[in-house]
Amino acid sequence: MEIQAYVRADGRVGVRNHVLILPVSYEVNQIADRIVRQVPEAVTFRNQHGIDQTGADLEQTLRVYEGFATHPNVSGVVILGWGHEPYDLPSLAARAEAAGKQVELVTIEQVGGMRRAIERGVLAAQRFVAERGKAQRQPVPLSSIILGTECGGSDACSGISGNPALGVVSDLLVGEGGTSILSETTELIGAEHLLAERAVSPEVAERILFIVRRIEENAMKMGVDIRGAQPAPGNIEGGITTIEEKSLGCIHKAGTAPIREVVEYAERPSEKGLVIMDTPGHDIEQLTGMVAGGAQIVIFTTGRGTPTGCPIAPVIKVATNTFTYQRMKDNIDFNAGTVIDGQETVEQAGRRLFQLMLEVLNGAQTKAEILGHREFGIYRIGQSL
Repeated sequence: MEIQAYVRADGRVGVRNHVLILPVSYEVNQIADRIVRQVPEAVTFRNQHGIDQTGADLEQTLRVYEGFATHPNVSGVVILGWGHEPYDLPSLAARAEAAGKQVELVTIEQVGGMRRAIERGVLAAQRFVAERGKAQRQPVPLSSIILGTECGGSDACSGISGNPALGVVSDLLVGEGGTSILSETTELIGAEHLLAERAVSPEVAERILFIVRRIEENAMKMGVDIRGAQPAPGNIEGGITTIEEKSLGCIHKAGTAPIREVVEYAERPSEKGLVIMDTPGHDIEQLTGMVAGGAQIVIFTTGRGTPTGCPIAPVIKVATNTFTYQRMKDNIDFNAGTVIDGQETVEQAGRRLFQLMLEVLNGAQTKAEILGHREFGIYRIGQSL
C-alpha cells in the first residue's frame, strides 16, 4: 500500500512540510512568537526549559530537540537560543543540515539583541517557506510510517471502543511493514506481564518489566505509590475504578502484534513493527517524546475530550463515546462510540479509522491542526538546578 508524502534527503518520509521555529530555552520564547506572527506559515511552541539541566536529564532534552530539528515532517528549521544554554547549538544545526533541512542558527547574544534576532529569524523563515514549495508529494510505501498511539482523559468506554479500534489500525499498519509505538509506562502497570508474554525475545520481555519497575521505584523515592495515585480523578468520573482496569484498556491500543523493541524517551526505534517507548502518562510529554522519536502521525483516543495537538505532527482525535463526540465536534475527528452504541464492531470502526489515517497522511488536516493546537512538553527525569 502507498501514500503520497515528502521524501527527504536522508531517505526518511514526511507527511507534512513544516518550517519550524525551534526555541531551545524559555528565554527565547518571545522571539519565536514574534517571528511566527510575521511569518504565520511557520510553526513554533512555548518551551518551559532553560539552562538548568544536567546529566541524563540534559541528554534527554537534547534528544528531543534533535528529534524535532531533523524530523521528516520539517523542511526547514530556525534554531533559536539565548547563547548560554548547555547545548552545542552549532552541532545541532549541523545534524539538521545533514538530514537535508534548511537551517538558520540565531542566538541573541551573537546577533546583538532581541530585535536583530527577530529580524534574522523572520528573514530565514520567509526564505524557508518560499523554498519548501519546491518539495512535492510522491508515492511512498506505508511501511515508511511510524504511528504514535496515545490515550488521554480515558473513561470506561476507552478499553471497549476507542483503544481496541486503534489496536486494529496498529495491526493493519504493522501488517504493511510500518511501525507503531505504544507508550505511557505508568499506564502499563498491572498489565506488564501480558505485554512481556508478547515480546519477541526474553531480553525484550525483561526490558518491559524493567521500565515499569523503574518508574514505580522512581515515584516511590518521592513517597508516591503510583498504584494508589491512579486512576486520576477524571478517569474515575468517567467510570474507571482501578489502575489495572485503566492499564488493561490502555494496552488495547497496541493491537495483537509481537513487541519487537523497547526504546527510551524520544529515542528513534531501530526495529519495524510494534515497539514500546518509555514515557510518562502525561499527554503532552508522551506525545512530544513519540514525535521526537520519529512518529509522523499520532492517533489519540479520549473519553473526556482532551483538546491537544502537536507543532509538527498531525494528531487524530478519537472519541470513545458518542456523547463526547457530539459535545466536542470542534476538536474530535472520529467517533468510536459507534461500538458502544451497537452500530459497528471494533473491527469495522478500526478499519474506518485506518482509512481516516490514510487521508491525513495524504494531507487532510486534523481538527487539532485546523485549530492551531501546538502543545509541547519534555519529560523531566531530574530536578532543576
